[in-house]
Amino acid sequence: MFTGIVTDLGEILSVEKIPAGIRTRIKTVYDPNGIDLGASIACGGPCHTVTAKGHGADGSNWFEVESAAETLALTTASQWSAGQKLNLERSLAMGTELGGHLVLGHVDGTAKITKRTDHEDSVYFQFEVSREVAPFIAKKGSVCLDGTSLTVNEAEGLLFSVFLIPHTLAVTTWGDRQEGDLVNLEVDMMARYAARLAEFTHEA
Repeated sequence: MFTGIVTDLGEILSVEKIPAGIRTRIKTVYDPNGIDLGASIACGGPCHTVTAKGHGADGSNWFEVESAAETLALTTASQWSAGQKLNLERSLAMGTELGGHLVLGHVDGTAKITKRTDHEDSVYFQFEVSREVAPFIAKKGSVCLDGTSLTVNEAEGLLFSVFLIPHTLAVTTWGDRQEGDLVNLEVDMMARYAARLAEFTHEA
């Protein structure tokens, strides 16, 4: 489980095809000695399991994850390439401050950026989502985009919007995001439970 508060801006060092999907090596500030094999790290949103870790020849830190078919089908992991930046977050530890909202790292699909408007003190992003996902996104509710916990500004039909402050733009991949880009989307898990409860209440 995660919070959607990005703690490192990692860099993809290599992407290798394997029978199960792809294996990705990611440069990070995280100390490999503090990462257990099998640990969970959210990489651009989707939760991944660490399969290898180590130090580069230059002393840099890295870890590897593997993305299987379902992850490649539902997320932007299929587009990963060397040199690309990724928002990273290690799994939530008991007693850790919950600065965002509860995030599972189970991506529901992708959202397309349909508009970006830069203001002096913020950047406005508008997104379009599928009809299946749209009902779970509510005005003033929480959403996780590319592993970042954000508050929904407006939501109407298949469109919703958010405002990002300069700090978020500086420490995540959002500063480079432009119209037409696809981002990983995870809806608030409370919205999922509410929808499921409403389904049975309606049937009753």
